[in-house]
Amino acid sequence: MVMGYVLAVDALALAVVGASFIGLDVHTYDWMRFAALVIGSALHVEAGREIERIRSVASEGSTYVSLKSMWMFAGALILPPPLAIAVIAISYVHSWARLRRSPPHRGFFSAATVVLAAAVGLMCLRSINPDHHPGFSGGFIGLVAVTAATLAYWLINFALVVGAVLLSNPDTTARKALGQLSDQLIAAGALGLGISTAALLLYQPWLATVLLVTVLGLQRALLVGQFQFAARTDPNTGLANTAFWHEMAAKELERAQNNNVALGILYLDLDHFKIVNDTHGHLAGDQVLKAIASELKHEVRTDDLVGRLGGEEFAILLPNTDVNDTLLTAERIRHRIGGLVIPVTAAAGNTTVDGITCSIGAATYPASGQSLDILLMAADTATYAAKEAGRNQVVTAPSRTPGQLS
Repeated sequence: MVMGYVLAVDALALAVVGASFIGLDVHTYDWMRFAALVIGSALHVEAGREIERIRSVASEGSTYVSLKSMWMFAGALILPPPLAIAVIAISYVHSWARLRRSPPHRGFFSAATVVLAAAVGLMCLRSINPDHHPGFSGGFIGLVAVTAATLAYWLINFALVVGAVLLSNPDTTARKALGQLSDQLIAAGALGLGISTAALLLYQPWLATVLLVTVLGLQRALLVGQFQFAARTDPNTGLANTAFWHEMAAKELERAQNNNVALGILYLDLDHFKIVNDTHGHLAGDQVLKAIASELKHEVRTDDLVGRLGGEEFAILLPNTDVNDTLLTAERIRHRIGGLVIPVTAAAGNTTVDGITCSIGAATYPASGQSLDILLMAADTATYAAKEAGRNQVVTAPSRTPGQLS
């Protein structure tokens, strides 16, 4: 089925390419704009080459969004159709050669979806603003035409790609195939930049060089920031990973010491979690972990930080929290987890998991220690004490005497 779908999209795109030469009328300024878009796309790819290569690998099984689509969309708005298609083709060939050499048929399909998206966008543009393409008029009519073309371009491209992802990966969930909301914000930004690029090339072409420098700077900042976030996040639960949580704990402890305020740390370990995996499968276990992670984030304050230490173990950082409030927070979390009924997908079908309990160890600065290592050890030891005492309870680390605080 997926092969037939891909071939149908490719064939339709080739038909669009053939039809684009009907009534072809290309002027010198069209070639100049074409050259500007090709050069801009090439510089764009080269500027973020290393990071984009990693992003393309990481996006396997879901949609992949890149800011470089701005150059292709700009071409669709202001170039004769054959030249616009040429910008798309050159951009994809260059990306394939410089980023990740995936099977050629995948790159061809991706380019075909953009060609079809550009064709539908062009139809909208010409229907609303028929006398101004290549290009578009200013004023309200031009705004309506460009907006319609943008929405059509995005919808067709997105729908075709998601369809291919779902057909080629039957085990992929629709949510994963749709990708992250942040990816669609990148897509919206790329299309907006494409409109700006097109307008500048139409009316102030020399200013397009300024936009190029701006875009390249944004590209680097956006991608580096995105990967910094990914490097700090546990991929399964969306919580802070171990390294980032410990980094933030050290900074918060330093702040607590400088300001002479308290700080709480909770270590949480789910009880008998292996039974969930053994009974319902690891997919269901992952769904339970995600649900618990969501509950933990909703139970704590905005300034608190929840992290996953690994497996079924979590850590919660509670700035400006004394012994009593740390204990109260731990008890609220314990009761909340105990009352969960979590829908999961098991080998036998859809079911629910309930009766989950947890053991929590609590430690606070300065009562339990003054160094991060001592506080973490105290929280960890308290968690084991909760396990030894019968599980499903909170144990607070004992206070240390002044001579024991280092």
